[in-house]
Amino acid sequence: MQWKASHILVKDKALADRLYVQLKNGADFGALARTYSTCPSKAKGGDLGWFGTGQMVGEFERAVQKLSYGAISAPVRTQFGYHIIKKTGTKD
Repeated sequence: MQWKASHILVKDKALADRLYVQLKNGADFGALARTYSTCPSKAKGGDLGWFGTGQMVGEFERAVQKLSYGAISAPVRTQFGYHIIKKTGTKD
């Protein structure tokens, strides 16, 4: 199984929570990623491309698996900070 996702990575939970509310109110995911994310993927609007089992940290992978296509997660904490994840694809 493979998944495709974008994310916004920030260090601060309060910022992650504010961004999540903005997204729920219709803000553009890619624009927020380019502005706020600390991950190099920010240059691509947060797009991480395709990845398979074991390629991402466990908390991130489990969150992606639970999301439906196009859904956005509440902030997910990992050792890198807080991720807001948008699932953009699934394939076998």
